[in-house]
Amino acid sequence: MKAAVIIDKEQAPIYADFKDPEIESGHHLVRVHASSISQITKARASASHYSSDNEVPFVPGFDGVGSLADGSRVYFLLPRNPFGAMAEYCSVPQHNCLLIPDTLSPEVAAAIAIPGMSSWAALVEQAQMRAGDTVLVNGANGISGRLAIQIAKYLGAGKIIATARRASTFDDLYQLGADQCLLLTDNTLEMEASFKPAFTEGVHVVLDYLWGPSALSLINVAAKYSPLKTTIQFVQIGSIGGATIPMPASALRSSGLRLMGSGLGSLSIEQMLNSVLQVLTYAPVAGFNVNVQATPIAEVSQAWNTTSSEKRTVLMTESF
Repeated sequence: MKAAVIIDKEQAPIYADFKDPEIESGHHLVRVHASSISQITKARASASHYSSDNEVPFVPGFDGVGSLADGSRVYFLLPRNPFGAMAEYCSVPQHNCLLIPDTLSPEVAAAIAIPGMSSWAALVEQAQMRAGDTVLVNGANGISGRLAIQIAKYLGAGKIIATARRASTFDDLYQLGADQCLLLTDNTLEMEASFKPAFTEGVHVVLDYLWGPSALSLINVAAKYSPLKTTIQFVQIGSIGGATIPMPASALRSSGLRLMGSGLGSLSIEQMLNSVLQVLTYAPVAGFNVNVQATPIAEVSQAWNTTSSEKRTVLMTESF
């Protein structure tokens, strides 16, 4: 079969022939329609993600949309190694396949699934957000952050605060449902001063897609200025702003701040699949919007390193 193939973890995959997956007990043979070049897919392919376990050569692809032998349309994740989602076919554990509605095109479903799951699971499973809560999305300009704004609004957030590094994106974030936008800078004092009024008024949930200096500033301000007895659910989702922070222990002792993660490991496969199902089911009704670039899988080498944080590139097979 044809597939995107990793032969060097430091290089983009190439379009090449790869052995067909064998039919295995407890697995579905999935005919792939679409698979997204997501951050987790790229990180696992380069062995920089904590869940990476592939030996070259292998087919990358954490998840995708496809069909089973009986024609059922499914979303699937974590195909059996070395058969990732970026191929004509892959082998997937049956419990990692989810029947999905036909209301979204394959490319849109594949584009929305992971970023939508990240915020739905963080808000519902981890933070247990309540209607009326104030939600702050740190790093709202990317695909995941933009969907987080829309999902928080759909779930009934009372106020949504978005942070981003470019003020030029604020109009877009307001249109998606943000009530307030704050600019991220390299000046810690400036950032903390801009965060202070929000936390003084009361923030209930933080979805952090960045970590690094901006997350540390949020934690410091939350600890210093949040109203007494206010519980702040701080959910860590991504770390493109930095892998570590020098967090003071007093921030946890002196406040109602509760730190938790949301991702592969902190969430069960069942929780992840359920969150994907909710997102894909409600997306047409809620009008969740995502910018998608559908690209033939044959162009994977060019598409791999030209992806944008504001647009999700989805590889399309020619087998459906």
